[in-house]
Amino acid sequence: MKKRIRVLIGVCTALMLTGCSGEISNDYVTVSKYKGVEVAKQEKMTVTDQDVEDNIKSLREAEATYEEVTGRAAANGDVANIDYVGKIDGVAFEGGTAEGADLTLGSNTFIDGFEAGIVGHNIGETFDLNLTFPDPYENNPDYAGKPVVFTVTLNGLSAQILPELTDEFIQKYSESAKTVEEYKKELKEQLQNNYDEYAKSALKEAVWSEIMDNQVEVNQYPKDKLKDMNERIQKQYEQRAEMYNMEFEEYLKSYLNMDVDTFNTEKSKAAKSQVKENLVCELIAEKAKIDLSDKALEKHYETYAEEYGFESVEAMLTAFKEAGMNEDLKEMVSLEIVQEWLTENCKQVEQKETKSN
Repeated sequence: MKKRIRVLIGVCTALMLTGCSGEISNDYVTVSKYKGVEVAKQEKMTVTDQDVEDNIKSLREAEATYEEVTGRAAANGDVANIDYVGKIDGVAFEGGTAEGADLTLGSNTFIDGFEAGIVGHNIGETFDLNLTFPDPYENNPDYAGKPVVFTVTLNGLSAQILPELTDEFIQKYSESAKTVEEYKKELKEQLQNNYDEYAKSALKEAVWSEIMDNQVEVNQYPKDKLKDMNERIQKQYEQRAEMYNMEFEEYLKSYLNMDVDTFNTEKSKAAKSQVKENLVCELIAEKAKIDLSDKALEKHYETYAEEYGFESVEAMLTAFKEAGMNEDLKEMVSLEIVQEWLTENCKQVEQKETKSN
């Protein structure tokens, strides 16, 4: 149960720390436009046969076995066991040395030229690879564009043996498919559903961002709601610290790299952001006559309960109540209902090509 609550707290905290079509307003917010807002058209993603094959390959790789390779040179796809020392201007650098490291050749795990440089060498050989760090180099900007020499010893090789793709193999991954072809069809449908859900989510996010970033002006923040939201955020982070059996200040330092003063500043910003969202959500729901009754929320609760692994809606509601997060759940689901309405009533437009000078 604690694990589920931790996930739910994370969802709520992530939300905090990250009618007619004319203007609507109340004492707190003004929304210039909410129905028919224009956003960039979402291009439909279509599953290809290669997507299906790649997913099946991943399943086979998860059950792959390995056998030692002797009598030939290293080739792409082999797992090479290596020792290596990297030097810049003749000096070994931090993170550039390892012993007994396993590396799948062709995986593009190392910088360009490293894996390709091992291909063709035999077990027991020691050799130098004269390479250059990419620029930019996100792993360590200080190394970007610099020449580097890796001295590599090839200790051993093993080859990946994939299980045969049979009807019996795929039946472990499907409750309904009995043959490989049936599973490919099933998998293609699943992947397409995933693509469609991703596109729907991206569109919903784009619509909400357009409204919040460009169509909303806050007239004033209700002090009672700000106070309540600050207290709720504080409590959620205190619960997180408790889950990790840590003092609150220790948790902030270890996991957020913040002191109390910085946390309070960020908490205040997050509270304003969340209250702003709630105010906009309530105003749009009122003007567009969007049903946010308990009955409407209940339908979405069922989805949430299933998604987070609760046996029933009642079990989920009890967990939220025990965590003191009843209001957070209601706000999350209300926001989702409003966002779905806005998405259904938005206008997707083709993006204009920008001319380069």
